[in-house]
Amino acid sequence: MSYGASITDAYRQAGIYAARILKGEKPADLPVMQSTKFDFVISLKAAKALGLTVPPSMIALADEVVE
Repeated sequence: MSYGASITDAYRQAGIYAARILKGEKPADLPVMQSTKFDFVISLKAAKALGLTVPPSMIALADEVVE
């Protein structure tokens, strides 16, 4: 299992920052942005290799399931 910041959302935030800088804002004046979207990924292959069973309710909550 992995729970972390969404890479696509991080790239989107970087694009917003770049646009604000290109429009003339000073980088020092921009706020520090923290991730607001997180992804929950489950690897069923790794769980099987470790001899773990993943409950169906947890699989249903995952954003991505790797088989």
